[in-house]
Amino acid sequence: MDPDDLISKRPQSLLAQLAREDLDPLSVDELDERVARLEAEIARTRAKRESASAFRAAADSLFRK
Repeated sequence: MDPDDLISKRPQSLLAQLAREDLDPLSVDELDERVARLEAEIARTRAKRESASAFRAAADSLFRK
């Protein structure tokens, strides 16, 4: 048996799974909750991006001296 066969392939992205979910069975309230959770995740992702950019800028300025 090939050792690569034992290693599972990278799982499918959660974003891709989310995009394929059927929204038809959800009520308006459930859709509102989903939107709120997605907006919270977007805010969290933006905050992480800003933090990473600030860290990178600080590192760049340190090593340019």
